[in-house]
Amino acid sequence: MKIKSQGFTLIELSIVLVIIGLLVGGVLKGQALIDNAKVKNMANDFRAIQTQIYAYQDKFKALPGDDRAAVDHLGAGAVNGNGDGVIEGAYNAASGETFQLWKHLRMAQLATGPLDTAAAAYLPTNADGGRIGIQSGRLPSIATLSGSHVACSAGVAGKFARQLDIMLDDGNTASGSLMATAGSVDAATAQPAVVSTGASQTIADASTYTVCMAF
Repeated sequence: MKIKSQGFTLIELSIVLVIIGLLVGGVLKGQALIDNAKVKNMANDFRAIQTQIYAYQDKFKALPGDDRAAVDHLGAGAVNGNGDGVIEGAYNAASGETFQLWKHLRMAQLATGPLDTAAAAYLPTNADGGRIGIQSGRLPSIATLSGSHVACSAGVAGKFARQLDIMLDDGNTASGSLMATAGSVDAATAQPAVVSTGASQTIADASTYTVCMAF
């Protein structure tokens, strides 16, 4: 007795391949949308920090974190700075003026987030979970990056660092007002005075970088 074997026809195989192609294309498209959303979120972080600093300065004639009359301006619970015109400390410091800056901005209703400095979410992070902060341009950050203030975002994937530079600067992560340096210094215990001595000219997608923007 002959046993008749059955298999897929060419039409059925074609349909299966088309469906697989559509699924793969959908996944890739979805990932691209997620990546684009992350980059826009990170870019908005840099823009927001600048706007918040200038708005506070315009309102109180002082810098957040450094404001020597913060208690008078914002109420009990604020911590006065020394008023020397410099937001002192590294961008990722766990104390001092760059740390108190976030409380000043939030009490002035210029930024959102908890007022409790002991809260886990007190120090802001970017879309990849890296630390976001600001420090004075007088404090070394990345060589040749200069400005009154420097905002930094740590733990940024290389592909995002390149896109951020295209979106916000000159498209070169080793020049201009926005630069990237290899590695990440966003650990809660790390308070370095320097992010790096030089910018990264070659950016690898799989590596992480600290991206800083001067203004």
